[in-house]
Amino acid sequence: MSIINKLGTFTAAVSVAALMVAGAADAKDFKIAVGDSAGSPQEATGKFFVEALEAKSGGEHTGTLFLNGQLGSEQDTVNEAAIGTLDMSLLAINNVTPFSPSVGVFTLPYVILSLEDAETLTQGPIGQELTENTIRDAGVRIIAWTYTGFRRLTNSKKPVTSVADLQDLIIRVPKNEIMIETYKAWGINPTPMAWSETFTGLQTKVVDGQDNPYMTINAMKFYEVQDHVTNLRYIFSIEPLIISEAVFQSLSEEEQQMILEAGQEATLKSAQFLRDSEAAIKEELVAKGMEIVDPENDEAEFIELATGAVWPQFYESIGGVEKLNAVLEAIGRDPVQQ
Repeated sequence: MSIINKLGTFTAAVSVAALMVAGAADAKDFKIAVGDSAGSPQEATGKFFVEALEAKSGGEHTGTLFLNGQLGSEQDTVNEAAIGTLDMSLLAINNVTPFSPSVGVFTLPYVILSLEDAETLTQGPIGQELTENTIRDAGVRIIAWTYTGFRRLTNSKKPVTSVADLQDLIIRVPKNEIMIETYKAWGINPTPMAWSETFTGLQTKVVDGQDNPYMTINAMKFYEVQDHVTNLRYIFSIEPLIISEAVFQSLSEEEQQMILEAGQEATLKSAQFLRDSEAAIKEELVAKGMEIVDPENDEAEFIELATGAVWPQFYESIGGVEKLNAVLEAIGRDPVQQ
């Protein structure tokens, strides 16, 4: 082999090595905060996202889930993502609302009445608009949606089938004004409490009850400290996966597209996960000793009090009554008449 050929071979080898080092340096392991524990829909969505990202990047990019609030409260993780010190977070949408109030339209009581409603809204133009609002307001971007189911009321004292049954109960709620005002419309003052403190609060009887979907009740082992479940459907729990907009903008266009496509796949798989799993989880809770009852009169009193008192309070924060009407129209519901 001539010296020129040897030099060419050496140069080529160095170039390949340099590319390999550069590729390794560019490989990313995104840190993903997750509010809930193992077995939850949040964890499932996180896993779906990581699997899709690894597949799309040929294994170059991945993510690590930090479950059960290891990286701080859900609202804290929004702050951290906003300033770019945290890559991603999976959290309840009610914990995004304080930073970007327009997403509160999804937590107005009795707006979303089915999984199909939730899919239509989050995956369509309204979901895109709310994503743009969170970028503008909070410095974070929604890249996937977790569908967790209706928030069911649990308590440790008695079956609850009517508004009257609530009156002597102390109920934990997130630090979310819409949810607080909903319980006030039902005649009680709920107790705002951080998610990380909720199990202990229930265990020590600081609060009697809380509300969350069946999947979360089971994942968080609330059956150990709660006996009764009421099939309320006042809020359908939607839990977005957010990415720091600063982190997102630091990525190449190709990497950004991988992130968005992985998020879309995770969203679709989350819906199927709920369809496949919720009924079995409900049966498990009964087997573990929880008594499940339905509200009387198809929840009519709960609905009338909540929609009549709560919706008007938040028209301004969600962008006007026309924004609510756009949501209702998208899911085939009658608009609010003023």
